[in-house]
This record gives sequence, C-alpha cells and structure tokens, in this order.
Amino acid sequence: MVEEPLSHKRPAKPVVLAIDDEPAVLGAVERDLRRRYREYRVMGAGGGAEALEALRRLKQRGVPVALLLADQRMPRMTGTEFLAQAMGLYPDARKVLLTAYADTEAAITSINRIGLDYYLMKPWDPPEQHLYPVLDDLLEEWAQSVPPPYEGIRVVGTLWSASSHQVRDFLARNRVPYRWLDLEHDPEALRLLSTLGGPSPRLPVVWFPDGSSLEAPAPRALAEKIGMQTQASQPFYDLVIVGGGPAGLGAAVYASSEGLRTLVVEKEALGGQAGTSSRIENYLGFPKGLSGVELARRAEAQARRFGTEILTPREVGRVRAEGSYRFLELDDGGELSCRAVLIATGATAQRLEAPGVERLTGAGVYYGAAVTEAALYRDREVFVVGGANSAGQGAIFLAGYARRVTMLVRAEALERGMSQYLVDQIRAQPNIEVCTRAVVAGVEGEEHLEAVVVRELDGGSSQTLPAAALFLFIGALPHTRMLAGLVELNAAGFVLTGPELLREGRRPRGWTLKRDPFLLETSVPGIFAAGDVRQGAVRRVASAVGEGGVTVGLVHQYLKTV
Repeated sequence: MVEEPLSHKRPAKPVVLAIDDEPAVLGAVERDLRRRYREYRVMGAGGGAEALEALRRLKQRGVPVALLLADQRMPRMTGTEFLAQAMGLYPDARKVLLTAYADTEAAITSINRIGLDYYLMKPWDPPEQHLYPVLDDLLEEWAQSVPPPYEGIRVVGTLWSASSHQVRDFLARNRVPYRWLDLEHDPEALRLLSTLGGPSPRLPVVWFPDGSSLEAPAPRALAEKIGMQTQASQPFYDLVIVGGGPAGLGAAVYASSEGLRTLVVEKEALGGQAGTSSRIENYLGFPKGLSGVELARRAEAQARRFGTEILTPREVGRVRAEGSYRFLELDDGGELSCRAVLIATGATAQRLEAPGVERLTGAGVYYGAAVTEAALYRDREVFVVGGANSAGQGAIFLAGYARRVTMLVRAEALERGMSQYLVDQIRAQPNIEVCTRAVVAGVEGEEHLEAVVVRELDGGSSQTLPAAALFLFIGALPHTRMLAGLVELNAAGFVLTGPELLREGRRPRGWTLKRDPFLLETSVPGIFAAGDVRQGAVRRVASAVGEGGVTVGLVHQYLKTV
C-alpha cells in the first residue's frame, strides 16, 4: 500500500480508500480519484486484510474516512465481507461496491445486509459520466452529515476509575487539550480499543495524534510523550525553586528577569493549589476574576519569556547542603546542584478519614477537582465539604452544572473562614444549600459513590443522602518531607523562617553566619521558604506571589555573602 505521511500539525484530509486485488485496476481507480478529489487523501489497498489494517491505523490517528470503494470479487475476502468489517471502525463512511455484471445479485444483497450506498459496474469509462456524479453526491452527503474529527489527544476510560481521573486531571491542570471517551457510553471508545488487538488493555488508554497510544500511563511517561520537559538542561543553577504554585512562579519571574539561572521543579502541575480554583475574584488587577489555570498559564509564559527552565512532573526527594552548595535529589535518583534553593511546595490535600472515602477516591470522591470533573455531573446531586475560599469557589463553579450542590461546613457560619464576596454569591445561588455544623461520617457505593453519610455536630444525628459526587476542600498539610532533618519545622511540619528561628536572641543551632536569618530564610543559609509551606503564611494568592518576589531580593543578598 502506498501511504502518505500524516502530520498532526495540520488537519488531516479525509480519506477515500479503494480496494482491488488487480494492480492495474487499482492503479486506474486511484488515478481517476486523485484527478477529481484533490481535497481528499486517496489511498489504495490490494486486499481486504490490508485495507482493514490501514483503517485501524487511520482510526488510531483520528483520521476521518469518507468513502470506501471495494471490489466484490477478491480472494480470501469479498468486497461485501470487507465493508461489513469496515463498518465497525468507520460506520459513517460511504460504501460503494465495484462489481461485474454477474455480481448484481451480490450487490443487492449488500444493500440489505450492510446498507450499501451504491454499486458501480466496471468499467465506468468515461469517469466524468459514470463515476464522478455518483461519488460527488456521496461525498457531499458525507461532508454535510459527519462532524469534523477531533485531531488532538483522546483518552478512553471509564468514569468510575481513579486512574482515568488522574490522567484527565493531569492533562487538564497542565492545560493539555484532550477528548474524553467514556467506554460505557461512547461507541467511538469501543472502536478505538478494537484497533489494539490482543488482550484487554489497561485503562485508561491515551491516543496521540501520531497514532501511538499509552495504557494507564504514569504522569512522567505522559509528560514526556506530549513534549513536556522532564530533564534539566544544566547541571548547576543559581536558584532552584521547588514548587510551581503562585510563590514559586512569582519567584521565577523575578529571578530570571534579574539574570539568575533559575529552574522550577514541579511534581504535578503549575499553579499549585491555586491552580485547581475555578475562579479567583479578589486578585489585584483582574476585576472580572480569572481561573487558577489561567493564572498559572500567564505566569508560566512570563517566567519562560525571561528564561526560566521548568521541569514537570518531577519530585524532589531530598535536599541537602554541602558547604556553600545546595543539592536536590530527584525521584529517579538524579541530582541537581545550585547556590540557593526556594521551597515553595505549598501543601498537599488533607485526606478525609471516614469509612469508604479511600476506596471511592477517584470514583465519585475527589480532592479539589471541581474544574476537571464538574461537567461529568450535570443535573446531578453533588456535595462540597469545606468552609474556606477554595470550597466556596468550587461550590459556585459546580452550581453551574449540578442540579443541587450541598455544602457541608464544620463551622457555625460561612463567614468564619470565607471571604464575604463568596458568601454573598453562595447565598444568591438558588441551587446551593449550606449545612453548617455538619461533617461527612462516611460514604457508600460499590463501584462508585452513591450516598454520603452526613453527621450533625450539634446533636450527633446522622442521615444518608444520595450523592453522585463528593468534592473535598478540607485543608492541607505542608509538603516538607524532603526537608526532614535539614531545616527546622514546627510541630505540624511547616517551615520556620526568619525571626521565628530566633529564640531569646539566639540564632538557630548550626547557624554559622555572622548575621541573623533573612526574613524568609530557613535555619540553613541559602535555603528559603515562601507561600503556604511556611509557618505564619497568609494564605492568599497575592501574598504567595509577593513572598516569591521578596525571596529573590533575599537570594541576591545571600549570594553576596558566599
């Protein structure tokens, strides 16, 4: 088969595929088709098996097939048999059988059996009279009735799957467009899986524009496939920032713009916890608000423009200090070295300890994943747990999809932990119900969430309520495991910085410099902390960005002393 190279950089032409076992006849068919249909990609195959394999490859690449012309009298597989199998891959393609006079009965049978669109008797010279008018009508009909194909990444999986949720969440938070195909509801998902052959694949399966696929991919494998940077380009940097949230990105912009060789290492997706927010409305300079994803996109573009290097998704396992150098050990055993480090890892989601929650996480129970999952729960009952701004933003966003959103808040009033503008919006939203002094006592469901057990703190009574999804915004724990035994932490694991390290005027143990720790410096010189990972941080996006910028000034002062 002669096959032209496919490019995913431009829309692929719809395919017209001709199948005939006689090379001379096949060549004549292809010649006539190419002469007329330049807006289509004309392909030829010398038999049914060869043509089916070509269709599988086209399906994997997401290339549309508009028309199939198959000779009836082929060895091993007749044209009718081929078209019947081809419909499993491309049910909307128009079907034409090439026949001899004696094949008229087979053509009529095909009309009834496989919905044949037309049959043509060979030869059809001149094509302008006997071929093109028929195909013109069929192709025009196909173009008007079949929507343009999606040419990006496609994810096939099941809704009630933690691994499918993880892949969708990773792509969404990293702003990678994709199309979700639910195996239980979308026939196209089954057609794609059928192209793989062999045993049942591990879900989800991710298809790429070049036709390749990955089964149940880990974040790093997925990142490398879609072209994200996962390896540092240099062995040594002036500043390595661990964490790509507002504090880390804010520091990256200032550091790179001021000439520091800067690297950001982010273990999940840029934006941090703020990146999961559906709407940030009190950030300076954006009177209409913006989403956390949009804020991260703008900050990333700005940092890269100044020369910041960003690794995603990579995790730092341990930080150590040797003399005036700082070293970071990565999750694959690799190592980075630098002159200064900023820890801006923020905090990881606090897990809810209640019966059934761990088992159903990713299958109806989610931690701060409102943006990724909201559209899947249109016109259904969902719950939001939490009383801070992130919970309020999530509830308002979900209310645009769900029939009803029930908020469970431990405090006696929303005002105790939420900005007033969010409180006002929630009260004005008719499909949001707020239950104060209430907590989740457990969740129920076999393969996915079906109900939430709600317990009232005042009185202790419980009730089981039907629920399609439960979104948890219940606080976070500092991500400081990499610093264990290196810098001073408080009892909860948050990093102590600056004046908090001084006790009765004495500097922290092991401090060798003839100055006090800078404002955002840890108990190890040259290692700084900013944002939510730091004790006493004001948990606001603007504060985190500001601390990131302040840190860069302190890094400059530190570098003058070493």
